[in-house]
Amino acid sequence: MTAIEGGVCLLGETLVDEFHDRKVAGGAPFNVARSLAALVAPAKVLLLSALNSDDTAGQCILASMRRFHLDEAGLQLTPAWPSGRVSVSEQAGAGSPDDAGEGSGAHVFTIHGPAAWEHIALAPAQALLAHTRPRIFYFGSLAQRSEPSRRSVRALAEQARAQAALCYLDLNLRPGSSEPDLAAQSLSRADWVKVSEGELAQLFAWFGRASDAELDPLAAPIELSGAVDALQQRFGLRMLVLTRGAAGYAAFGAGGQVLMEGAAAPVPRLVDTVGAGDAFSAMLLAATLRRQTLVQALALANRYAAALCGERGPIPDGDAFFAPWRAALAEETRT
Repeated sequence: MTAIEGGVCLLGETLVDEFHDRKVAGGAPFNVARSLAALVAPAKVLLLSALNSDDTAGQCILASMRRFHLDEAGLQLTPAWPSGRVSVSEQAGAGSPDDAGEGSGAHVFTIHGPAAWEHIALAPAQALLAHTRPRIFYFGSLAQRSEPSRRSVRALAEQARAQAALCYLDLNLRPGSSEPDLAAQSLSRADWVKVSEGELAQLFAWFGRASDAELDPLAAPIELSGAVDALQQRFGLRMLVLTRGAAGYAAFGAGGQVLMEGAAAPVPRLVDTVGAGDAFSAMLLAATLRRQTLVQALALANRYAAALCGERGPIPDGDAFFAPWRAALAEETRT
């Protein structure tokens, strides 16, 4: 297949989330890739990652890729390293429809390593990126916690920008990838960045003015405008999207202007919040591919992320979940 010109190339970790009662394929780039394949088309999605096809985790990842008909051309098989695994400890009171971080009160993640996704080789990924010429290039910080993949991620993001792709950074600060220099290097290679309220607070503390560290990311978005503008100017960002769990979301454009804000969509039956932030990214990118307005794209992303909180794990077990969202995308595109 490998023909995604005008589509999305995603780079980073593939792994297995180990819950107390089951194991499911996960990893932020993989979660976004699967949603995109279901919402738009597998032919518009290319995932660049690495796994060991001989171990149980690798076989679980491959089975999920095949369920969504994702192209395996971007998978590097690395028998020297095990496939990625993450132990998920679910805490009482999980209720925020956003990514849960370590010690967040919702879930605690233990990331096992070294893993195959920490050793993504540059040359084959560069060749695929040059050949496929995506419209959007997605990357995060976790895959940069080891030096081999860090070099690859940074070089590929620079290549994508040179090819005129929009570089979308889902910051996803996690243990081993939460250093200020790593965040700065990632932000400097991004056009759009998505952060949670906790991540924005951390960015203000690392890179903001003295007064910015006192700001509450859950305050009215207009109160954050100046501090966001300072971040955007420092790193050359075109847009910052802030997801705030129960407080909703906001998007900031040039000059820290609040482009859009909205309340959290209702979650009728909360099951868990794992992968909700990834769902938000997936729908935002799907709607962008369909050339919808930012208002349409963010509203759909907000609703889609909330709907995923009613499902177990980062991706629904049943394909029927996606049908109304494909219809919603088509309806918004027509209007």
